[in-house]
Amino acid sequence: MSTRACSLADLDDGKPFPVEVDGEPVVLVRTGGQVHALRDECTHAEVSLSEGELSRKGLECWLHGSCFDLRTGAPSAPPATEPVPVYPVTVDGDDVLVDVTTPLNRA
Repeated sequence: MSTRACSLADLDDGKPFPVEVDGEPVVLVRTGGQVHALRDECTHAEVSLSEGELSRKGLECWLHGSCFDLRTGAPSAPPATEPVPVYPVTVDGDDVLVDVTTPLNRA
């Protein structure tokens, strides 16, 4: 079930945006007209990914530099070896809806 996470206007292109959806920490990233939602927790150090930056490799963790693919959640740079959950996103008008009950990957 999708829950409203924020307004589309809240998201700056390429800048991670932390939200809580149904009690789960989620980071939203808007790039190229698409909105991606990942669990806001690095699988290596369990710190907030929303404090990191977007790079060519994905969302980079601020602590040790692990990068996660926005579409798959797969780590593209060490030291992380486990993917982060990626959640379905729907944009309905100006509402960004996220379903944290059904991850798109098996993280």
